[in-house]
Amino acid sequence: MKVLIACEFSGITREAFKARGHDAWSCDILPSEIEGQHYQCDVREILNDGWDLMIAHPPCTHLAVSGARWFKDKLQQQVEALDFVRALLYSPIDKIALENPISVISTHIRKPDQVMHPWMFGHGETKATALWLKNLPKLEATKLVTGRVHRIHLMPPGPERAKERSRTYTGMAQAMAEQWG
Repeated sequence: MKVLIACEFSGITREAFKARGHDAWSCDILPSEIEGQHYQCDVREILNDGWDLMIAHPPCTHLAVSGARWFKDKLQQQVEALDFVRALLYSPIDKIALENPISVISTHIRKPDQVMHPWMFGHGETKATALWLKNLPKLEATKLVTGRVHRIHLMPPGPERAKERSRTYTGMAQAMAEQWG
């Protein structure tokens, strides 16, 4: 299967699909952190290239409700972010999963099909992650973990904070590759 991992610089999800034998590519405006099949461009440039499945991780900076107190100061950025989400969700790809935290996507486009946490996939952490799905089943938990930490919320400020907060958990990526690949 030809798989596009949109808005991924880490290569984590791409490599999970590749390990299962898929022709998996990541795409981001940033270079990939690990060697592999990666487009460094605006993903909208390649949405029509015959993909069978897309897992999209659009930036949540102007969408996540955790930043709601700043929404009034960035209305135009939020409109542009929602337009980007629409371009991904309504692209001509048969199977789509769009991942984002709890966000205004729910109010302006549609409610998510599923909300999950890393602790459902082998990581002892909380991070509510919503999925908007097209022609895909809900992701089933693979390894429930008890002790739960709010690591993402407690992350200190710094130049790499946004990248670290957006990184996909390997357990979630492996579940996507196993269940959707």
